[in-house]
Amino acid sequence: MRNEFGHFEETDLARRPRDLRLMRRLAPLLRPHGSLLALSVVLVVLITLVDLALPLVTRRAIDRYIVPRGAGHSVSRTASTGDAPAVLVFSLDRPAVRDVVSRRPRLFSVSGREARISRRRLSALAAGDIEALQRPRLEGLLRITLVFLALIVGGFGLNFLQKVIMEYAGHMIMHDLRMTIFRHLESLSISFFNRQPVGRLTTRVTNDVQNMHEFFTSFISTIFKDLLLLTGIAGVLLFLNGKLALVTFASIPVVVYAAVLFAGRVREAFRTLRLKIAEINTRFAETIGGIRVIQLFAQEAANYRRFAALNREVYQAGMRQIHVLGLFLPFIEFLGTTMVAVLIYLGGREVLSASLTLGSLVAFLSYIRMFFRPIRDLAEKYNLMQNALSSAERIFLILDCDDYDGGVPPDADAPLPAEPIETVAFRGVCFSYNPGEPVLQDITFEVRRGQSVALVGSTGSGKTTLVHLLARFYDPDEGRILINGRDSRDIPPRALRARMALVSQDPFLFSATVRDNILAGNPALPDEALARVLAEANCAELVHRLPQGLDTFLAGGGAGLSSGERQLISIARALARDPDLIILDEATSYVDSHTEALVQKAMEALTLRRTAFVVAHRLSTARRCDFIVVLHRGRMVESGSHRELLDRQGVYFNMVRMENVAATDRDN
Repeated sequence: MRNEFGHFEETDLARRPRDLRLMRRLAPLLRPHGSLLALSVVLVVLITLVDLALPLVTRRAIDRYIVPRGAGHSVSRTASTGDAPAVLVFSLDRPAVRDVVSRRPRLFSVSGREARISRRRLSALAAGDIEALQRPRLEGLLRITLVFLALIVGGFGLNFLQKVIMEYAGHMIMHDLRMTIFRHLESLSISFFNRQPVGRLTTRVTNDVQNMHEFFTSFISTIFKDLLLLTGIAGVLLFLNGKLALVTFASIPVVVYAAVLFAGRVREAFRTLRLKIAEINTRFAETIGGIRVIQLFAQEAANYRRFAALNREVYQAGMRQIHVLGLFLPFIEFLGTTMVAVLIYLGGREVLSASLTLGSLVAFLSYIRMFFRPIRDLAEKYNLMQNALSSAERIFLILDCDDYDGGVPPDADAPLPAEPIETVAFRGVCFSYNPGEPVLQDITFEVRRGQSVALVGSTGSGKTTLVHLLARFYDPDEGRILINGRDSRDIPPRALRARMALVSQDPFLFSATVRDNILAGNPALPDEALARVLAEANCAELVHRLPQGLDTFLAGGGAGLSSGERQLISIARALARDPDLIILDEATSYVDSHTEALVQKAMEALTLRRTAFVVAHRLSTARRCDFIVVLHRGRMVESGSHRELLDRQGVYFNMVRMENVAATDRDN
């Protein structure tokens, strides 16, 4: 059998789908969790309001209680020059002020209901007297502090709640995405899996989905927060001081230009890195699967060198990514720090000229630091988005693949047909894996219920391909396969296979209990019927020897069992399904003579009163069948019973003679 090689992603990724199109395709994943996402956005708005309020609270604390200014406050400057010492003004309506003034009258000048004292003389008062004079400010400062702490605690609670909600929603979205990919993979044809390395597909379901975790949990909500924060900060900056705000906004074109330049490079870096990681997984999976061959042929060093070269490419791709990020993110930080330095100078001049309060300058600088933080966050989230969208590209390449099993989407399966399989007919069937390289040509024969047909021929003659067509792993290029007179392409694959069972020469067992493996095709089988199945499959003694019997767990797909023992379990699994049609792909190829006798007896029970297709490498198996089809280079050269074919003295006769000569040579 030949396969069509090649990987879909290297060609398709060259189309570079736009980010917005990918984002629209991700939207259906978010829709089932829209209420949680909406709640998260509401919390983000509240968190943003808290962040915006903190510098304003600081400004009020400084301008009203720490360094107050103006007639409405308790501190004023003398009217002569700006260099004159500050004078503190206190109202004599407060008993505490009157008490201090009455005890230290020389330090104060009284005018009406106000007492004034210069800052230089204030140090002459006792600490208790100073506290008594400043109590309203201290009380106000305490209130401001409590408000500040309340905002911090509230922000902490809101952030915690928002994080929990988004993590929950993100994990649910990832759960749904994994199930969507897994279901889609199960619905794809065998030819798709022939073209794709296992490591690459594993990367899609694991690494690429995981790469999107932070995108779902952080990016979606953070993008709202950062945009709201930028808008809010811009408005507050204009309110505090329009001239300084315009100076700050002058840096935005530089940031936008750097972001556009950064975007193109980081996307390509992430795409390359993801491809290389997929190749690493593929190479690692091949190494584990072929470790016996590698060790047998002493290829450890050569395989290590190939892996080291690939690992070096991953390292280089990662470093290219780091170089891009290492240049852009520090540049944003540098720009923010530079703007702070510029505004310290310009804002300081405003404070010295009394056109800006100290509290407003402190708040302005706080907002400047906050202003560049969301810009930096947006850049980092863009980095995250590029990583996620690079993974989304590969995920959608799989989800867009419509190479369905039997050409039938999974949601289009019809109910199982009630009638059993009575006849199977091949009518002029032709098939090729690759165009221009036919594997089967003009295959025509018919089998009725209860008959057994053997498929014989040299390696590569098309025997296995023929039974794969029967099971609808592939469909004919020309001709038809008729099931009860109905074209097999009109029967959903699941409905057709529900009437079939396959026993291959290298049986596959799941990493599960023996019971689960046997009942895979019929989980509702009663215990009494299961006991009969074990007896007919000659599997009862094997199950009795196992530590936990039917509940023994088969790790590694039954790696601890011999080939014959796995084969007996495989036959029991086929019997448990009670199929109409059995496909036997030389089930005794890898077993010893003693086990072969057990397997043969089990196969006789399996094929009794059932239609059977037997891929026979040993002609001793073929002679037991009712009908023999001889294939040569994809063509059907002879057909008939064992005796009829011997009488013709054709291809089959020569095959039997050569097998007898080989057996005689082995005996000698």
